[in-house]
Amino acid sequence: MSFILDTHTYLWFVSGDSQLPVSVRDKIKDIHQPCFLSAASLWEITIKSQIGKLTLEIPLEELFKYTDRNQIDIIPINYEHLLVLSTLPFHHSDPFDRLIVSQAIAEDLILITRDKKLKKYQVKQQWR
Repeated sequence: MSFILDTHTYLWFVSGDSQLPVSVRDKIKDIHQPCFLSAASLWEITIKSQIGKLTLEIPLEELFKYTDRNQIDIIPINYEHLLVLSTLPFHHSDPFDRLIVSQAIAEDLILITRDKKLKKYQVKQQWR
């Protein structure tokens, strides 16, 4: 099983937030299960921290290094992801979430998210 993390899932993992179930934390830490993060998540984090909508506990550069240290691979945005995105219904208005969903579908990954709005999409999801 391979996973892609929603942005909030990744941030809660980094910060050790208790909202992240232990079972999810264990999946992310398991180096035998490929774990991915969208470039869109890093873009979202960068923008939101820059405009003051997100306060990070560590510098942005350290956050990116944390991704590498924990063997979380970054998925770049490619044509296939955008083609899937172009077919998604507008169940969710957040462009970052819609792109992450399209990547999960295109790459056949399980999306780890608590966002209930994303259940409307035909994407494999898990939270526990």
